[in-house]
Amino acid sequence: MALPDSITTCLSQPVHYVICKLGFEKKDTYDINNILSGNGEVCWQAVTEHVCYLESDQSVDYIKSIRSLGPVCESVNLYFKSLTKEQFVIQYASWFHWTNCTEVFLEVFDVLQYAQATEVALGLMKLTSCLERALGDVYLLKGNDCPFLLRDLLASEQLADVFGQTVMNVLRVFIGSPHGLNLRNVLWHGFASPQEIPAKYCAMLLFLTAGLGQLLQTYLLQTKSVLIHRPYVVFISLEELDAFPLNDEILSIAEELVKLSSFVLKTMLPFWVAALTAFRQSRYADSVILLLPQLEVGLRLLFTTTNKCPNRLLTAESSAFYTTFDEMLAKHLDNEEVNQLPVVLEEPAMESDFLWDFLNHQEGPRIRDRLSHGEINLETFPREVANQIIGFAITILCRFSDKDMYSFKEHMVLKPLMNCASCYRSRFHPISRLKKQVLECMKSIHLWSELPTVPEEQVEKIKGLEGNAEANTLILMISEIISQLQHYMPQNFCNSDDPIDSVLTERLLVELCDTRVCTLYSPRPVLEVVVVLRKISAQCHQVSQQVTAGAGLRYTQWVNKTLRSRQRHNYRRMLSSIKFLSPVLRLILLLITLELVSVHSVCKKNPFDYQQYLKFLKSVLQYTENLVTYTSPEKNKWDETMELTKMTLIKIKKISDRKLMLMNLAS
Repeated sequence: MALPDSITTCLSQPVHYVICKLGFEKKDTYDINNILSGNGEVCWQAVTEHVCYLESDQSVDYIKSIRSLGPVCESVNLYFKSLTKEQFVIQYASWFHWTNCTEVFLEVFDVLQYAQATEVALGLMKLTSCLERALGDVYLLKGNDCPFLLRDLLASEQLADVFGQTVMNVLRVFIGSPHGLNLRNVLWHGFASPQEIPAKYCAMLLFLTAGLGQLLQTYLLQTKSVLIHRPYVVFISLEELDAFPLNDEILSIAEELVKLSSFVLKTMLPFWVAALTAFRQSRYADSVILLLPQLEVGLRLLFTTTNKCPNRLLTAESSAFYTTFDEMLAKHLDNEEVNQLPVVLEEPAMESDFLWDFLNHQEGPRIRDRLSHGEINLETFPREVANQIIGFAITILCRFSDKDMYSFKEHMVLKPLMNCASCYRSRFHPISRLKKQVLECMKSIHLWSELPTVPEEQVEKIKGLEGNAEANTLILMISEIISQLQHYMPQNFCNSDDPIDSVLTERLLVELCDTRVCTLYSPRPVLEVVVVLRKISAQCHQVSQQVTAGAGLRYTQWVNKTLRSRQRHNYRRMLSSIKFLSPVLRLILLLITLELVSVHSVCKKNPFDYQQYLKFLKSVLQYTENLVTYTSPEKNKWDETMELTKMTLIKIKKISDRKLMLMNLAS
């Protein structure tokens, strides 16, 4: 679709005035020595006196405060420009140690020397995220559960107790309050173009951060406290994030594409160019920090165009709501009408799935949240994550390009990228995670066949033990249930001669898990069912791990002849139980997967039937939880395990006979 390219700013008129003009209205020159002591310490009282207050309720008057602080910021900026890097490091480096990001703040000083607009904006985004994280660490000196939002953190009593309320009010003028400059939010949400952020505000925040370090040092000495830094988030299983191929040729095409695609606002083009350059220079965190706000503003443009609400493109005033990723990806608008953006992104559906995966799903990387709140170590930011964000951006640039860009869309170099995009499936939605859990659990159970076991003739020498009659009964019950389920399985797995070994296989689960299940906007009943199924799967996996560990230990003890008589009997019961536990756990995994494939059918159930169905699932969950207890090294209750399993299989068969499962509704 064609998008307007006449937009020159994403800042509403009042916000543009506050950020770009208000702090320049007072032409006074301010002597830096008024706020700086001889040894480089910040004289906070001389800074806080520039914060003005409303007569009505003594809350901060942000307009007057910004106007008054404008010349102070200019003085600080000129002062920093007068210093050499060596002078700055000697005088200030130690005051940034409390942030745990000293290098980031020293880099911001370098940026200020040249005042290149894009680099200043990037420096300010990094500075605010690191500062927020550090302030959260300080908050935890006095309180629990650090606020997630910066505005709540800055307004907290805990930080006011450490730094003083007037000092926190200075910070709120610059960041955290929608009534002030709100620099963090207008940058991180993609509202500000590079030329709209005055460098002097970046300089002032650098200065204030050093001043906070000075205050904190005094506080820690007085209270004999120690500041503890929370660990950074570490991305694990990076291979799961591998969705898009990227190489130099694709990057070269992307550098041309950003200049031509209608998805890119011309005023924001420098951010796109800088993001691609940073990626080439292996500055992966910088690349993603620059790109995420641009994806947001591009999607906001699509959102406002498709939903016919062009006023929502701009930053709203402090009293109004402005549009962010969360609302753009929602199913409905705030007026309950259907959001048209996901409809536009549905062909292919990958855009919505990818954005939910990387930004919103709780078990996903949540890149934007974690970067903007300072939870990620910028120096060790993984290439794999940046690779995916860049790859996704290129595919969306292609999708929303003009007709004369057909050659780009069909470019052979881009074909692999676009093909990956068209078949992308969610990886971090609870449904996707359940599929992964099931397959991992199946792999674990499959390893039971490789467990070392004592020869049968030796085991049978243990007197006073019954044979395998009960275990065989359970296996027969499992076979009967499988025969009922075969109607809902792929035809090539319907082998009635040997249902357990031919049906309860990893290959069947892989095929079933490959079935596409809609993840976007899953209704609440679907998610509730998936939560229970995931708990069941997790318990099955724990049972498998306990059996593997217990059988290995007991075998070693048997070989070394260190088992007492009672332990030998218990080991025999374990070996007998493994024969039926393996198929029963595999049966449960099959049930989970068949129900998952049909999970959206739960919406067809009336409230009573839905509650009865949930009750059944929770009874299976209770069974698996009891299994975890009975198979633990402390309990080893194998006879009880057998009896419990028999009761549960009867219950499953009863539900299957009555065709009350989701697979019955879906067929």
